Amino acid sequence: MITDYSIQAVAINAIPLIFAITVHEAAHGYAARRLGDNTAYLLGRVSLNPAKHIDPVGTILIPLTLLLTGSPFLVGYAKPVPVRFDKLKNPRIDSIWVALAGPGSNFIQALIWAILLITLFGLGVNEPFLVSMSQAGISWNLGLLVFNLFPLPPLDGGRILAGLLPARQSIALGKIEPWGFFIVLALVFTGVIGSFWMEPLIGFFKGVIYLITLPLQMLL
Repeated sequence: MITDYSIQAVAINAIPLIFAITVHEAAHGYAARRLGDNTAYLLGRVSLNPAKHIDPVGTILIPLTLLLTGSPFLVGYAKPVPVRFDKLKNPRIDSIWVALAGPGSNFIQALIWAILLITLFGLGVNEPFLVSMSQAGISWNLGLLVFNLFPLPPLDGGRILAGLLPARQSIALGKIEPWGFFIVLALVFTGVIGSFWMEPLIGFFKGVIYLITLPLQMLL
């Protein structure tokens, strides 16, 4: 049975998670459109409507499981935005920018949540729900940012790596894609990605956000 605390935790996490995933996917579609591919736009995927992006397993089941089992890292995914890389103006380079758009949007959202949290504390507002939601917003977005940067397709990091590799190696990497997500999930639930990838990189990005927000912290 889900406890009252768990219900509260789900409520606190739902809004930042939905925003994190929705904006992430919309950012991919927006970047693709700007760089020459209208596929996602024509399918209505360049949208902030969560219903367009929610995946029952990746957006609901996996995050809920991690949340209720007390996982130190919170990750999830949405329905991938379709991109026709051959329609991009410069497919090799532009595919990197399209892939970076999603994690980039999560970094910006984490920064916004951090600014909100600092502002709340600075103004002496100690409303538990808002404070907890801001903290969850930082955690979800940093988790999605770092998780999606893991260099294995179909994750964004795999797309970025494929764009940086020579053609032959890029093709070889692409052959892993049908099995890539199963490999990633196995690494997540065995703790390998958490210890050797997510923990150090989340710490790094927290440090970057701290430096960016330092003037605001000093002001408030």
